[in-house]
Amino acid sequence: MLVKHRYPEPPAAMRQISKTFRLFGWFGFWIQLAMVFISGLALLFANLGLTRDTHPGIGMGIFCAICGVILLVVGIVFDFQYVRIAKGLLHEPGAVLHPRRVETIRLLRLATFLSFAGMLIALVGSGSSVAVLVAKTVSQPPGVAIVDPNKIVRAVDVFVVLANLNLIAAHLVGTVTSFWLLDRVHHYQHLQSHSRS
Repeated sequence: MLVKHRYPEPPAAMRQISKTFRLFGWFGFWIQLAMVFISGLALLFANLGLTRDTHPGIGMGIFCAICGVILLVVGIVFDFQYVRIAKGLLHEPGAVLHPRRVETIRLLRLATFLSFAGMLIALVGSGSSVAVLVAKTVSQPPGVAIVDPNKIVRAVDVFVVLANLNLIAAHLVGTVTSFWLLDRVHHYQHLQSHSRS
């Protein structure tokens, strides 16, 4: 008869932080996955409407949105990694699958930095796109038919703004998730040091 080896029950604080990592990992994963899908659709529609006479500000907005999408995909991978950390925390300390605190903190700091960088890139792209929209809107004389297509606000302009604004929100979710989990790790570490002394 085979006897399964049972791990000892992890402490309550370890179970709580595991639950927090799992909850925030899945929350960030699904929210950011939905937002990257919406941003990708907006960029697809924007690219379909591009012409040779597209304003350079819109090109900058599209470039920033593509960079933001790439960083968001990396953020989604980090969210999935949080779920794996949650499962590993339920193993006894020192086991192969149990994550090391130093590596977890390093991962959370890197994820925070990448989300913050993605937010800044999307802000730049959104700012350049909005500047183009404002310039086109201000240059339109009221009540006069516009003949020059460069002065008309087109759907491509709006889709680029939509993609970048959505990316700002998605990266904000990633930043908040990483910050909160980093705080929980430090809080757990503080509780452990007090319980030992």
